[in-house]
Amino acid sequence: MEKASASSWRRMEERYNLLANECKNCGAVYFPQRIVCRKCGRHTKMESRKLSGNGTVYSYTRTHSPADAFEEESPYLIGVIELDEGPRVEGHIVENGKEVTIGTKVRPVFRRMYADGEEGLIHYHFKFAPV
Repeated sequence: MEKASASSWRRMEERYNLLANECKNCGAVYFPQRIVCRKCGRHTKMESRKLSGNGTVYSYTRTHSPADAFEEESPYLIGVIELDEGPRVEGHIVENGKEVTIGTKVRPVFRRMYADGEEGLIHYHFKFAPV
């Protein structure tokens, strides 16, 4: 399997935006996107929607034994964020000197996640920072 080039990753809109979809029939919002609404069963009225990324810490944990790609960041926080638009998403929480607790308001920040080796593709993604 061939590795994707940096330019092909950058063309994937959903990699760099929190793209959800909303059922125009009942208003349910889904991230990641779905074809059929789980609430009303409709699939013809789903419309793409960019989420703000703002939300509240629903749950979190401090990771001391990271995956190899995140060894330099250890220990770090991983959380479940309840977005203002409704969906819950997982993500790293950036510790910027502010205390993080359940209920902390957060905003999205775009950060480096890891690199494929010393000279490999650098992967960026959203993390969340306390407001």
